[in-house]
Amino acid sequence: RSTPLYSSAASDVYKRQDDYNADIFIDGEKITQIGKNLEIGADKVIDASNRLVIPGGIDPHTHFDMPFGGTMSADDFESGPRAAAFGGTTCVIDFAIQTKGESTLKGLDTWHEKADGKALIDYAFHMIITDMPDSRLGEMRKLADEGITSYKLFMAYPGVLYVDDGTLYRAFRQAGDNGTRICMHAENGIVIDEIIKEAVADGHTEPKWHGLTRPTRMEAEGVYRSIAIAEVAKVPLYIVHLSCSDALEEVKRARMRGIDVIAETCPQYLFLDKSYYEKEGFEGAKWVMTPALREKWNQDELWQGLKFRDLETIATDHCPFCFKEQKELGLESFTKIPNGAPGVENRMSLIYNGGVVQGRMDLNRFVEVTSTAAAKAFGLFPKKGTIAVGTDADIVIFDPERKETISANNPCTHPMRVDYSAYEGFEVQGFTETVLSRGRVIIENNEQKIEKGGQFVKRALTGSRLD
Repeated sequence: RSTPLYSSAASDVYKRQDDYNADIFIDGEKITQIGKNLEIGADKVIDASNRLVIPGGIDPHTHFDMPFGGTMSADDFESGPRAAAFGGTTCVIDFAIQTKGESTLKGLDTWHEKADGKALIDYAFHMIITDMPDSRLGEMRKLADEGITSYKLFMAYPGVLYVDDGTLYRAFRQAGDNGTRICMHAENGIVIDEIIKEAVADGHTEPKWHGLTRPTRMEAEGVYRSIAIAEVAKVPLYIVHLSCSDALEEVKRARMRGIDVIAETCPQYLFLDKSYYEKEGFEGAKWVMTPALREKWNQDELWQGLKFRDLETIATDHCPFCFKEQKELGLESFTKIPNGAPGVENRMSLIYNGGVVQGRMDLNRFVEVTSTAAAKAFGLFPKKGTIAVGTDADIVIFDPERKETISANNPCTHPMRVDYSAYEGFEVQGFTETVLSRGRVIIENNEQKIEKGGQFVKRALTGSRLD
């Protein structure tokens, strides 16, 4: 009651979002009334005085229960969504994977089986496409009918997830025809593999060589090439986990020419840098991820990209592997370290602290980059990503003054199953206190109240053909 709300009722993501003091009434799963001093009988009243009330966060890039490098990501659809909820995220979009040579529809069935009945919060899927011959292009339309309205393709990881430019164009063209969106992992994996071969031949096997063999120019080249293919294929493009100034410049140039491309970055690229690879012994393996951590000066460029909207969303690319047993698969060579790091719970606090508290963005922009922009990009808006009458009651009560130190030893910041924190020792101001998912109080005063109940969310089409 009488709480400051930070909503996103504006119809255009480029307009300032609404902020006001009001009460919210929830009936079932939906918000049904918003107003001053509402006098309505309610089964439960939550006093959010001196707190911020914001739309539940949307993380559009997670990898739960994902096979990679001979192992599986440490968080599944039970632990991962729970950790997300504690951090203020009420919906994730995970990546289903098509096994090369098999149907994408079979891949979708596999991910439904992984998630069914386990998740605490709502979830959706992108589809990772590993091949797409002409004979199976019709599957993409069927996926869209099932609410899978975005597809991810890789220029990286030759022999595993990599697809050639012909496959990219074919899938891009079909996605554009279907009114769906392409997500792109943009790095020149063919050249990177040659650089890696040279490093290994010279005896360089330490974790730091993961970063040294993945130069920023190879990310920028991948971004440029994917934009060029998307422009010809006439499909809206979403660059995932953009990490550096070189790649950001390609997005800026394309957007200035009117190309429909948006990009996400991640907390690791805003707060961490390549010096983490220099830690003693094998410790640097904790931060082996792709793209790799960059030189620290890139961080200022990425914050500027968020300020001027060349970067629209902040996701986590949460793909955790335990340091013991999993990361240690690469003790003999950095090429065998599973790529990925944890962070699904820490995103909202990190961005509030680094963005709002440190004066890089206002509260309205914070709501956009952590919730609304992803909802709009991926066909979830206005069902999610806003506080408005008729929307899902996905609401976070956020304490803007509370301080916590992120640590694997702090249960308030680490319900993830991974045995380390990528942000160990970071102090943050701003912390999630209570979380509602479709009207259910799932976290209250940092205590879990419900075990499960998250649902799969079908997403709407996200683009239209421009002939």
